[in-house]
Amino acid sequence: MRSVSLFPVACVASLAIASAAQTAPPWSRGANDPVLQKGYVFHVADVDNVPDLHGNPCDAKLVLFVGGNQFFALPQLVAAFEQMHPELQGRIFYETLPPGILRKQMAAGNTITLGNLTLHVQPDVYAAGVRALRAMQQAGQVATVVPYVTNTLEIMVPAGNPKRLRSLADLARPDLLLSMPNPAWEGVAYQIQSALRKTGGDALEQAVYVTKVQSGKTMLTEIHHRQTPMRILSGAADAGVTWASEVRFQQSIGNPIEGVVIPDDRNVTAIYAAGVVTAAPHPAAAAEWVAFLKSPQAQAIYRQYGFRSFLEPEP
Repeated sequence: MRSVSLFPVACVASLAIASAAQTAPPWSRGANDPVLQKGYVFHVADVDNVPDLHGNPCDAKLVLFVGGNQFFALPQLVAAFEQMHPELQGRIFYETLPPGILRKQMAAGNTITLGNLTLHVQPDVYAAGVRALRAMQQAGQVATVVPYVTNTLEIMVPAGNPKRLRSLADLARPDLLLSMPNPAWEGVAYQIQSALRKTGGDALEQAVYVTKVQSGKTMLTEIHHRQTPMRILSGAADAGVTWASEVRFQQSIGNPIEGVVIPDDRNVTAIYAAGVVTAAPHPAAAAEWVAFLKSPQAQAIYRQYGFRSFLEPEP
């Protein structure tokens, strides 16, 4: 991530930092900051750019750690939740970094450093893939795990699909430059690898994630939900596998992006879940948020971006 031209965080200053809504950084120019009193706003485009931290952690009454592939839904979700809970208006802080990075932050005493900014904040809610939540529940890190939406994969390409990709098998082509999630901390990489094996066996997975990485034809990401669309829009990459919802978001803001559909028998379905963190400072608000994610209002927001409601299994 680009260095951040900010002094180490202090509780007297609100972090006016926002999520993506443009074809180039600085993303939404602070429009998604939920803080009410922002004080003096000083922003230098493409320098003070931390798009996955939102709000003021210093006096927050609800802190959410949410996997980054949901970043575009959070502004609407937070606004809707604040209408239901006006006592929390302007007092919600949330991060939308990759799930593995969020867990590393939690393991490091809930502290993270981005460039010149060091931030310590204790989460109330953690939301990511259901398997990660189940493991955290077994370890006593979160309470009841609540699944709420599902998602599938697509191949993100420039509008018009100039390289004429038709399937995952095409990703092995030597003429294609790829932007792909890093398995070191982006859980979606494992689901992509599974889809690659379904399509072309171990050979296809090796071609995309070993051979082309070594040759520089596959660029691994640190934050795929930011880097992959930016690389495609800038021409630095021809394609990248993302969640289908990320394609829908880029299209919703008018970016020249489209998706190549992956057939169901070669795709994977992710189940997203949330849980109240065991040591949550605000457990009541956290429980309200987790319940809210299953509400018709929240589900409608997710459906705008192609997420599907999680259907409870038949008894």
